[in-house]
Amino acid sequence: MNILVLIMSCLVETAFLFFSIIIFRSGLKEKINRACFLFMILFAAWVALNYCSNIAELGSFTLLILNRALFAVSILATYSIVNFAISVTERKSSTIAFNLLTLSVIIISIISMTPLIVQSVIISHEDAISIGVKFGSMTAVYFAIIVFTASFAIIELLFGFKQARSKRIRESSKTLLYTIGISTLLILATNVFIPALLNNFDYSAVGLLFGVFGIGGVAYSVVKHGLFDVKLAIVRSVTYSLVIGTLAILYLICAFAFSAIFERSFPNSTQSINGLIISLFLALVFQPIKSFFDKVTNRIFYKDNYNTDDFFARLSQTLTHTTDLRGLLERAANEIGHTLKSEQAFFFINTIDGHYISAGTIHHKILPKEDVNHLDKIQLKNHEILVASSRDSNDSIRRLMISYRIEIILPLILSGETIGYLCLGDHLVSGYTGRDMKVLSTISDELTIAIQDALAVQEIREFNTTLQQRIENATKELRTSNLMLRRLDKAKDEFVSMASHQLRTPLTSVKGYISMVLEGDAGKISDSQKQLLDEAFNSSERMVRLINDFLNVSRIQTGKFIIDKHPIDMAKLVEQEIDSLHSTALARNMKFIYNPPVGLPEINIDESKIRQVVMNFADNALYYSRDNAVIHVDLSIEDKEIVFKVKDNGIGVPLNEQEQLFAKFYRASNARKQRPDGTGVGLYLAKRIITAHEGKVIFESSENNGSTFGFRLPIIDN
Repeated sequence: MNILVLIMSCLVETAFLFFSIIIFRSGLKEKINRACFLFMILFAAWVALNYCSNIAELGSFTLLILNRALFAVSILATYSIVNFAISVTERKSSTIAFNLLTLSVIIISIISMTPLIVQSVIISHEDAISIGVKFGSMTAVYFAIIVFTASFAIIELLFGFKQARSKRIRESSKTLLYTIGISTLLILATNVFIPALLNNFDYSAVGLLFGVFGIGGVAYSVVKHGLFDVKLAIVRSVTYSLVIGTLAILYLICAFAFSAIFERSFPNSTQSINGLIISLFLALVFQPIKSFFDKVTNRIFYKDNYNTDDFFARLSQTLTHTTDLRGLLERAANEIGHTLKSEQAFFFINTIDGHYISAGTIHHKILPKEDVNHLDKIQLKNHEILVASSRDSNDSIRRLMISYRIEIILPLILSGETIGYLCLGDHLVSGYTGRDMKVLSTISDELTIAIQDALAVQEIREFNTTLQQRIENATKELRTSNLMLRRLDKAKDEFVSMASHQLRTPLTSVKGYISMVLEGDAGKISDSQKQLLDEAFNSSERMVRLINDFLNVSRIQTGKFIIDKHPIDMAKLVEQEIDSLHSTALARNMKFIYNPPVGLPEINIDESKIRQVVMNFADNALYYSRDNAVIHVDLSIEDKEIVFKVKDNGIGVPLNEQEQLFAKFYRASNARKQRPDGTGVGLYLAKRIITAHEGKVIFESSENNGSTFGFRLPIIDN
């Protein structure tokens, strides 16, 4: 019986330790790997303690320590089942219940090492040697907690089976529920209930057989349902086994060779020197041998293997190569599909304007928008990778994926929103591995960011295109409006020219007849009549000047504005124009102060047009000055230039309006209030006339402090 128990213990211990090594070799970064490794190690310790605690030859004290350790490890091993079950089912358990359970297990495992659980071990030598245990005061609490912990694990597996989000989790939970659940109940019966009720540990070794059933279920789930990728760990284990075996053979050959050759030739040589030489030789050949077996095992186990670092580098380069959305999707799909050996690979991306774009490898399937909307509803809660083979046969998503020959759908998530999907077809060789799934999870964020950037660039391009179209339309409208304005401006100029010509003739007649009456040709007139006729004559004269201004503006617009220069006495011209305004100035209690210069040379100018400028500046000074004002008129020579200035103390021109003052039809805001009947052509025409004479306009003004208008004309020697 003892030999059978020993053999069984060794087999179970070997199985637990073997799987522990495999899991450790596959890596402990993943939660499920850590949970399974802890589960294997604790049960391996439980098997060893279970066997050793029944060896009477060890003595009472040693057995006491071993039994207390057994009780502590038993509760921890049972707790590891809970942790492993939660990792497999991926179910969110009650945090409070799990934390209370964890705290209870930690406390009771510590108490297990005290007399409160196991007071002493009794070895009986009657008929046959038997071992009994005297329990402490908290043994009942211990058994209650271990039963509760085991029940918690079974409940987790049960709910995981019923509430699984994928077929893989459902099937693995189902297998573990049957195997671990049954083995846990039987182990509790043989190692908890019978010892607690009968104080008999004879059947505890039978629990080892049930342990084999439990570890078999775990191994089956790992391999069948791919709980984690142990392929790499197995390959590495095989590689290292081959390397160690080869080194051992080489060591034997070298040792035999040394003993056969060197000891005969050099009988005084020592074994230590031989061992040193052999060790150096093995150290030199270790790496080449390992590289050789790495290549051999990779060719056998990883026919379709790829280097993840190289793949990540190629994909990153692809994603940064272009910002064109369709080109980026096609390049990325081809790279991913080629690396993962997919029958097809394509993207379905929702664009910002509410449309979508589908791009990928050649002859890829196209998902209709309605089916994608169905996918979106499923993905609202779970943002998980969808695998067709892991879903139930009657699942609508599975049927949808199979109809388009899709095996994997990777959702692309940005800020909690699904912007699209990466769809992969069936594997061309065997099937997708856990390593492939990890790679897809790793590249998900990079794909999402690159696609989002491309979407933003596309939006900017579309906006620029739309903006360019709007600008072109607006430019076209402006050109049309500008053409219409030009036509209207031309019609206006033609009207002004025609009206001016039509008005000048009757006005000239009116002015002539009034002049004749004033000179007494129609008989003697009274003083009051003369005053009225003078006003009428001045008004008609002003009207004639205004018509002449409009005619000159019209000539400028039509290109018929001609400067006809003759030698003119500028001093006399200014004096005549100022004298013509004498009566108007007296009527407003104003006066001009003008001292004609002596010896001023004649200059070549267009007399009529310069008279218009002088009259315009002097007339403006009258109208925009206050009553009883004095207006200074000055004519002089400065640096071979005739300088004419009219300075008043009137309303002036606002500073922010001075730049526009000489524009056609423009009038300052205060000027419009002072003289509503103005036209705004006088200053415009004056500047054009002076510029045509190669002169410069003089203008200085300060609002409410008066203005100075004038011009400079060059003196050209005849």
